[in-house]
Amino acid sequence: MEPIQRRRGRPKGFDSNASQATIQSLDRALDVLDALARSNGLTLTDLAKELEQSPATMHRVLSTLNARQIVEVNPQTQAWHIGAMAFRLGSAFLRRSSVPERSRPAMHDLMEATGETSNLGIERNGEVMFVGQIETHESIRAFFPPGTISPMHASGIGKALLSCYPEARLDRFLRDRTLQQFTEKTVLSPAALKEDLRQVRERGWAFDDEEKTNGMRCVAAPIIDFYGEAVAGISVSGPTLRMSESQIGQIGKLVREAALTVSRGLGAPQPG
Repeated sequence: MEPIQRRRGRPKGFDSNASQATIQSLDRALDVLDALARSNGLTLTDLAKELEQSPATMHRVLSTLNARQIVEVNPQTQAWHIGAMAFRLGSAFLRRSSVPERSRPAMHDLMEATGETSNLGIERNGEVMFVGQIETHESIRAFFPPGTISPMHASGIGKALLSCYPEARLDRFLRDRTLQQFTEKTVLSPAALKEDLRQVRERGWAFDDEEKTNGMRCVAAPIIDFYGEAVAGISVSGPTLRMSESQIGQIGKLVREAALTVSRGLGAPQPG
């Protein structure tokens, strides 16, 4: 029998289900950081009450973190806050948070779940630029090689990104350009596009129903980053003969969940 291979980074005899899998004091320190990050500052008393710990225990944790500048205290208010070293550590995360890299596993899962091509796109100069794709195994498929440009108003990813625009920015977008027609289904009226975007925000995914290319449909959702901004869109595209109207709702849910997964990986603010 071959010896069991351990994952790198795990010590000999490691058991992920055993009590040794976590360090209680470290776990408590992370609870403190999470509480401070969600607040505008907490006193020792408030922190102890929120985490249901003794003030003495909380003081030891805070003193340890303070020595490393991970937390700091305001001498006037006696409120504790996240410190400069925590920002430095968080910045290391941001440096490795490449959207294409983070999106790849979700795109692959989407392609496998739907059987259709999955795409990644970003906004560039008022248009969608495709930067990644996982192709379906089907012979008839959507194909958007990296660098392909598509109009925002006639693209699933474009409408997903537009749905995140503040109203003033959307008004400027509509004022500065003519909505070009590509098919009989292309949305050409600013009012109609705004209504479409309202529905996108309500259900969490956008739908391109043969609006750019006859016979092709696309369902997309926005990817949100650490700052709460829409930085990309993820989508599924395919022919109408396989992406029927009855399937769009279910595909929309899958795309929305994929976008949420990538967004969480980028540190997006979580609701609630």
